[in-house]
Amino acid sequence: MAKIMRKTAGTIELSIILPCLNEERTIGTCVAQAKSFLANQKVKGEVLVADNGSTDRSAEIAKSNGAIVVHVDKKGYGNALREGFEAARGKFIIMADADESYDLVNLMPFVEKLRAGYDLVMGNRFKGGIKKGAMPWHHKYIGNPILSFVGQLFFETPVKDFHCGLRGFTKVAIEKMNLQTTGMELASEIVIKSSILGMKVCEIPTTLSPDGRDRPPHLRSFRDGWRHLRFLLIYSPRWLFFYPGIIFLLLGGAGSLALFSGPVHTGLRLFDFHSFILVGTIMILGLNMLSLAFITRVFAYNFGLLPNRPGIFNLFKHFNLETGLGSGLLIISLGIFLIIRAAILSYSPGFDSLGFGNSIRLVFGGALSIIIGGQIILTSFVLSILGLNTKE
Repeated sequence: MAKIMRKTAGTIELSIILPCLNEERTIGTCVAQAKSFLANQKVKGEVLVADNGSTDRSAEIAKSNGAIVVHVDKKGYGNALREGFEAARGKFIIMADADESYDLVNLMPFVEKLRAGYDLVMGNRFKGGIKKGAMPWHHKYIGNPILSFVGQLFFETPVKDFHCGLRGFTKVAIEKMNLQTTGMELASEIVIKSSILGMKVCEIPTTLSPDGRDRPPHLRSFRDGWRHLRFLLIYSPRWLFFYPGIIFLLLGGAGSLALFSGPVHTGLRLFDFHSFILVGTIMILGLNMLSLAFITRVFAYNFGLLPNRPGIFNLFKHFNLETGLGSGLLIISLGIFLIIRAAILSYSPGFDSLGFGNSIRLVFGGALSIIIGGQIILTSFVLSILGLNTKE
């Protein structure tokens, strides 16, 4: 739990939160800028420094400059911010990095948008300008644009700079999000959940300046970039599992049905039992992906990762454990029938008369049916187990 040094105060409109880990070189300036903004704009507010176990004088400097220090024991950027959000007393919250990369004197555009009713106000560094030396080239031209594009595609959000460290939101909105992540991916989680919850979101052009650190940043490009991408994929089973699974299942299923009956001649080449094995494998992969799409969707909802009830739950009114068991056993029975037929034909008239290709079709077709039926049964059981923990 966080250990908090608090001051008594009246109604607070704005809390400015600065996550901090060994920032003694810059934290004093950042706190001073934030305090100056509150005074100059006559905004009743507070400055909180969420200290994540600094071993230098960061906490001491922050306190001496008028900040409230929130000591966060659990390591991680996300943990520091979540404890800061919990401690904040303001109606609105603005978070910013404590490295002098953002201008904390000019926060009024964020406050005005929040006062106008927006739930989340994101800074956009690409619109506001990135000063020379403020961002590595691979972040500027590869990492941030790609991750932001993927985020927009997956979640249909207006945010074009997913990872800007300067952003504002209402206290009510951040509580509704029920944030779960502990690391840098918290930045993505905030944007994703604002989209899932249908919140009112906008962007403010924001200038990014070179930071004032005398040490390397805590951010690790590949590690944290992968964590963000992984988080985007986990939160969107449709793109990770469902859409590819549907494509593989349809293509593989159509190809399997066509090639089960016999070779397919085209103008380019002959497709025979070798292709049947290939498209059958693709069909099984697609079915597995669809199963994972359903399972991860239910799991994410049950454990608070998805705040809204997924539409997939409507399918469970018609497809339950009994339906899954029945359809799975029926398909398995078909597979067993095909394999038994192949075994019988191996004696009369014999595989030599039947033909190697036709025997492969019967055996592999039977194996496919057994695998498909088994997959349906196992998925039905897993969904039923997860269903015991549903919220409704």
